[in-house]
Amino acid sequence: MLNGQMMQMPLLVSSLLEHARRHAGDVEIVSRRVEGDTHRCTWATLARRAQQVAQALDRLGCAAGERIGTLAWNGHRHVELYYGISGSQRVCHTVNPRLFPEQIAWIIDDAADTVLCFDLSFLPLVEQLAPQLHTVRHYVLMSDRAHMPAASTLPGLLCYEDLLDAESGHYAWPQFDEQAAASICYTSGTTGHPKGAVYSHRSTLLHAMAAAMPDAMNLSGNDVILPVVPMFHVNAWGLPYASAMVGAKLVLPGPHLDGASLHALFESEQVTFSAGVPTVWLGLLTHMERQQLRFSSFRRTVIGGSACPPAMLHTLQQVHGVEVVHAWGMTELSPLGTLSRLRRHHADLPQERREALQAKQGRSIYGVDMAIVDGQGQSLPWDGRSAGDLMVRGHWVVDSYLGQDAALPLRAVDGQGGWFPTGDVATIDAEGYMQITDRSKDVIKSGGEWISSIELENIAMAHPGVQEAAVVAVPHPKWDERPLLVVVRKPEAADLDRTAMLGFYEGRIAKWQIPDDVVFVESLPHTATGKLLKLKLREQFRQHRLPGA
Repeated sequence: MLNGQMMQMPLLVSSLLEHARRHAGDVEIVSRRVEGDTHRCTWATLARRAQQVAQALDRLGCAAGERIGTLAWNGHRHVELYYGISGSQRVCHTVNPRLFPEQIAWIIDDAADTVLCFDLSFLPLVEQLAPQLHTVRHYVLMSDRAHMPAASTLPGLLCYEDLLDAESGHYAWPQFDEQAAASICYTSGTTGHPKGAVYSHRSTLLHAMAAAMPDAMNLSGNDVILPVVPMFHVNAWGLPYASAMVGAKLVLPGPHLDGASLHALFESEQVTFSAGVPTVWLGLLTHMERQQLRFSSFRRTVIGGSACPPAMLHTLQQVHGVEVVHAWGMTELSPLGTLSRLRRHHADLPQERREALQAKQGRSIYGVDMAIVDGQGQSLPWDGRSAGDLMVRGHWVVDSYLGQDAALPLRAVDGQGGWFPTGDVATIDAEGYMQITDRSKDVIKSGGEWISSIELENIAMAHPGVQEAAVVAVPHPKWDERPLLVVVRKPEAADLDRTAMLGFYEGRIAKWQIPDDVVFVESLPHTATGKLLKLKLREQFRQHRLPGA
């Protein structure tokens, strides 16, 4: 056998930063910080500070493979930690501060973090959690000396800037096996304890490369990228890595995620690309509508985490001129699986049909394969109608969780093993566009027929008086389950009532699928990553009595 005669260079996270330093060293990184100021640096400066991070971890006695936890917003210090930790052969563990304190403590212990780095706004939380953290040896406040507290209950609290100031930055990134762990992200844990997904250096680089491709996020050095999606949410969907790969300007909003702050930052930094969950865009669009504002530079956004309502997609594209790329993924997929980009022959389609395609979760990007199967694991046709369990496999799909003795219960498709069951129910059309019809636990089974809660929610969101909507199943004596619509009205639509809301469904969906009842609420519950918390809604309305039931 003749082997290829090519250089063997491991795919390591540090190579991304080194590339950005050498080839985009003067490109800016802008951060709105917890302290209230706006910080500016370059990729070259950030690369040097990441090397100082690596040296500081050496001085703290952190061995290769040790887990270093972060509780932080999107900012330059967090990016420095991403690269300084992983590049020095430690493992970066981003912890979601929006989880319940008990979950945060459990996650930090499960990952066995030895150092915990955190933003100033999380100091009270960390002080509360510290007695429950059995593996943490060092606490590092991500601040300068001027913002350090006069006193703290944390033992030996360290100042991040003091740690870096003590180091030279003359550090050679080590070379090691690309299969080594680079980072850990935990699932949101809507049922049971969260589970840790461990990403390798190899999977992280392949994921970043795929994300930047034209038929994915279409990133380049000409972009100004603002990740609204938090860096503690599946590594901000890979954007801190992809931005270095293409040498783009990176704008980081910190904790300032309200509509007014985001719009001001978009305009002042001339952002061209962003990514986030629908709830963030809902707040931004509401602010812009009330203040009659527009974007001057914003051209593309990726929306994922939960389904993008078609009405939101239409508003962004037709009112604000922002191309929407609908995406789907999971923590277990690093997270990208599909993105909904139009193909060349779709250009001549009517606007309504183009937007219908864009509202689907999209086509697989290279590196992820997918299938839909029936209960026996047999493939279903890609006809856009047959709904089945969505299965995936690929170069950045997990095959086990951290600390689990056994591998994931991967399943077979058409007799071939190694497929990850996503828990989603989906269809795939003849062109490969996948559409999530529901989570397997959220689908409504009425009289033996399936009703998609997502489809019902999308219709409700198209009503001009609806701020947000959710649909859950409630028990019915004859049909087993029927859909209940839960609605948050817009302030100007206080007179929207049940009759008008249900009437809005007429002609838009089969009569038997129209919800049986509507409940109006002040707000809807969300998970720590911005998804609708259907479990809580089901519990809240479990005893709801439907009219005529």
